[in-house]
Amino acid sequence: MTSLNRETFEILDLNDSLAFMRSEFSLQDGLIYLDGNSLGVLPKATASHVSEVIQQQWGVDLIRSWNCHQWMQKPTELGDKIGRLVGAEMGQVLVCDTTSVNIFKLAAAAVKMRPGRSKLITETGNFATDLYLLQGLAKLLGDQVQVVALPRDQVLNAIDDDTALVLLTHVHFKTGAMWNMASVTELAQKSGALMMWDLSHSVGAMPICLDHVSADLAVGCTYKYLNGGPGSPAFVYVAKRHLAEFQQPLTGWIGHAKPFDFEDDYEGAAGIQQAMCGTPAVLANAALEVSLDLMLEVDMQAVRSKSMHMGKLFIELIQQRCPWFIIGSPTNDEHRGSQVSLTHLQGYAIIQALIARNIVGDFRAPDNLRFGFTPLYLRYVDLWDTVDALVDIMSNESWNQPQFLQQQAVT
Repeated sequence: MTSLNRETFEILDLNDSLAFMRSEFSLQDGLIYLDGNSLGVLPKATASHVSEVIQQQWGVDLIRSWNCHQWMQKPTELGDKIGRLVGAEMGQVLVCDTTSVNIFKLAAAAVKMRPGRSKLITETGNFATDLYLLQGLAKLLGDQVQVVALPRDQVLNAIDDDTALVLLTHVHFKTGAMWNMASVTELAQKSGALMMWDLSHSVGAMPICLDHVSADLAVGCTYKYLNGGPGSPAFVYVAKRHLAEFQQPLTGWIGHAKPFDFEDDYEGAAGIQQAMCGTPAVLANAALEVSLDLMLEVDMQAVRSKSMHMGKLFIELIQQRCPWFIIGSPTNDEHRGSQVSLTHLQGYAIIQALIARNIVGDFRAPDNLRFGFTPLYLRYVDLWDTVDALVDIMSNESWNQPQFLQQQAVT
């Protein structure tokens, strides 16, 4: 471990091949934003494009825009753009609904695709919605399926010939620990189970190769590293080898083979289009389109390399200067996503004290301080300044103030 100083980080910024991307985002002067793993920063071009869609496409062209501006085709077009970021050939990814809704759709379809199997396997302590949706599906289906939720080190041993689906988040939302997608997928499929990946905490932060690892199903959100905006639409992936038998349960009219024939009986559309349910979110799709086009300008391997380097340096700084914290993330760069988590019993108050200094990280109960590394707009020197502030906050116990200790509704 080498001794680090601020000049080290300034030099890294001068030689950063991705530094030019920072000017594409709306960031206040003096702000250090380490929460892009929860909500990405607004791209500067988004406001003008969404304004054009509102004022011209909606305001002037009105309903004609479904055809002349191809509003109805956007879920497929945007899905194919995300496909380039997750290693999926065209026609396998669709932008629609929310991550939660998409998990339910795919899990229900997986049960039908694996008749006679009852186990839905997932991880405890992970982002709660994945487990909640499986629990909801199991309650709906009764004795047909059971949710098997286990600690991380026990999950893989539970996969057997009664397993219909394994659902795991590629990068853990609290710790940043990352599954080996290829080996886990292979293990699940050897038992005849379907493998679904939640990519919410990895898409946009690293190369993903769904087709290469022969993944079956995947979902993900677009408002974190993809910078699509708060509540931006999620996406769904179904491997092309499964599309013929794929039947999702939310049979809304846009997923119909001929939606504008308005037939009384449902007939699913061919291919990934069947994953649609309701009307596309036009304004949200417009914001997402800008951010995806921006992401496609950069080499994802370069993004991943910078992310790993930032994580490594941040951990070194914490180990050298901050004895108050336990590193809550893997220290092996290859096993860690684009974040570093620290643990401390007063984690919430410490994060609030940082935010008061215009350094934004976030907190996850019970004791997890999360720092996300978004290589397109985060500078190396921001890491040094963040740790500098942490040293001051901890040395002087300035976190121990009423305004920092009082928890807000959203942490």
